Amino acid sequence: MNPDLSRLQPYPFEKLAQLKAGITPDKGYRAINLAIGEPKHSPPAFVTEEIITHLHGLANYPTTKGAPALREAITTWLTQRFSLPTNSIDAEHHVLPVNGTREALFAFAQTVVDRTQPKPLVMMPNPFYQIYEGAALLAGAEPWFINTTAATDWLPDFDSVPDEAWQRCQLLYLCSPGNPTGAVIDGKTLARLIELAEKHDFIIASDECYSELYFDEAKPPVGLLQVAAQIGNNDYNRCMVFHSLSKRSNLPGMRSGFVAGDATLIEKFLLYRTYHGCAMSPYTQSASTRAWQDEQHVIENRILYREKFAAVLDILGDITEASRPAASFYLWLKTPDNIIGGDAGFAQQLFAQKNINLLPGSYLSREAHGINPGSGYVRTALVAPLDECIDAAQRMKDFIINI
Repeated sequence: MNPDLSRLQPYPFEKLAQLKAGITPDKGYRAINLAIGEPKHSPPAFVTEEIITHLHGLANYPTTKGAPALREAITTWLTQRFSLPTNSIDAEHHVLPVNGTREALFAFAQTVVDRTQPKPLVMMPNPFYQIYEGAALLAGAEPWFINTTAATDWLPDFDSVPDEAWQRCQLLYLCSPGNPTGAVIDGKTLARLIELAEKHDFIIASDECYSELYFDEAKPPVGLLQVAAQIGNNDYNRCMVFHSLSKRSNLPGMRSGFVAGDATLIEKFLLYRTYHGCAMSPYTQSASTRAWQDEQHVIENRILYREKFAAVLDILGDITEASRPAASFYLWLKTPDNIIGGDAGFAQQLFAQKNINLLPGSYLSREAHGINPGSGYVRTALVAPLDECIDAAQRMKDFIINI
């Protein structure tokens, strides 16, 4: 067996299941699950129709590189969405379809980490998407956690990273907008990180799967490739972005996304994926092409999330420190100081008394540099229908008032 498998920690939802084990929630309330970031809005009808129309593709082996039409649709979307220079992204060399960002974020570390080097580091925000840590460990590297706290507006504290750590870094995972806080890294910071990557010879993997869930239509979150182009890195050296249709288009079950950036990295990643056997099904490629070509359903999706945040914060705003994030569908909620058991106790008691599922923030982070930055918070995914989110907020308010 691969000895690195023993280094993996239980997944957050496994911990949550153990936390709730043996508890029968109050059946006077309908169950509301706000723990998992699984979109519940209706997928675009034209995507379903496209899948049905192209089911004949089951008779053909798909190519790992993806159909030219899909890569062209992705290239066009990237160029328009992030104001990239015309023809700076080549569908033949800079883009690769993947089966969702989770699969790609994990596999990418296996491709780029050089385990022959002494003590390689893979850096990541803390709290973080657990795939980053698992990818680092199974690639033979050590995770380096960069704490995100209220003191840094829930952005990674890059200033706290010593020069020696940057020198050992081989891969830096970013998540912007962030999971679980919704914070967005600004262009100035991204430019600095690109310069650090050049200086210390590491790669940046920017997880941007929440980039289309923002609240100000005039100010979409900036992207890594966008900043690279602005500072003259038109070859996108050392830069890779990861995008998905799961959140943007409410298609988590379709498992469709892409990676884009440095052509040399794309070439090596394609080689890895060819052996890994990760080709996207032909009908999924056809449906994905249509999804990347349409923006109206994405605009409508954002409207629904705006309505939910407004309604929930209207209920919880006076009794918590919660505020609307810059983007994403997560409400990063501070738990009361007097709750027994901290954030895990809050989630456990809320489940028992109000039949609501939330994810403790400490389950999404690690003890690093003297603190667990997720401790004392819970992640609330506002993915349920509006009426359920309002119902959940009212129950949470009643629960908090009566603690």
